[in-house]
Amino acid sequence: MSVSAQCGSARLKFLFVITLIGIAAYVAYLYVPVAYQAFLLRDRMQHDVEVAATQGYPASWVQDQLAKSASEYDMPADAVILPTKKDNRIEVQVRFTRLIVFPGYTYEYQFDYTAKSTSFLSGK
Repeated sequence: MSVSAQCGSARLKFLFVITLIGIAAYVAYLYVPVAYQAFLLRDRMQHDVEVAATQGYPASWVQDQLAKSASEYDMPADAVILPTKKDNRIEVQVRFTRLIVFPGYTYEYQFDYTAKSTSFLSGK
């Protein structure tokens, strides 16, 4: 009698663990692409400010480049792109919110990043 009760307990634990793994995989499936696009956008922002600083482009050039590539990085149309020039550096700040819809819950992914060019690359 006690042997059959132990087998049922193991099955229940197995189903519980498989359910948790499935939920974690689904959450990762929805979240990881958004986080990866944000990582790529940060890299693009840094590249653009470095190019603008070395080539002597105005800060608005960075804004234009990021606006052109917005669809490539799934940036929403209402994203705020603020380029500035400070202390012989070019900076750009991008802010936006993306919604990640899970069953029963909507997560707001906040992207707020500022890329700064290095000062020794600044063109005169």
